[in-house]
Amino acid sequence: MASKTPPGKRRKKKRKIRLSLRSSKIKKKDSYSDSLGWSTDVGRTLTDPEKPKQPDTIKHQCKMCGSIMKVPKPKKSRYTITCPHCEHQEDFN
Repeated sequence: MASKTPPGKRRKKKRKIRLSLRSSKIKKKDSYSDSLGWSTDVGRTLTDPEKPKQPDTIKHQCKMCGSIMKVPKPKKSRYTITCPHCEHQEDFN
């Protein structure tokens, strides 16, 4: 049940606040001209240097038979490589 106010006391009204911007107060042109410590060259943008692309395969040498294999680069940190010559499995964590 909703609690009623005791007799003789009034409830306070909640004020409604309007959050809006008025376009008449916003200036169309920015007149800020201070340029201490910053370059004001127009058209110059900072870009990240291109990183060299890393190979999609890695070389791995089997511990049992010593054969060298080219294996696709794993996507996870845990992976298993099986040697096609001796069928030895190596787990990496």
